[in-house]
Amino acid sequence: MTDNKTERDFRDRNRVSSNERNELFHFAQQNGITPEQVMELIKAARNDRASLRLRRN
Repeated sequence: MTDNKTERDFRDRNRVSSNERNELFHFAQQNGITPEQVMELIKAARNDRASLRLRRN
């Protein structure tokens, strides 16, 4: 059985997983900060991408 491409769920894209190194590095690179700073932001603002971007500024 093939996947139905019309039934996508994008909830995961709204969050940064602190357990996934590649997500930490990607978010850090996108925002010009270190992965350690991303971890600090996640501890302070949870893992919502929009909140992390606001906290960074």
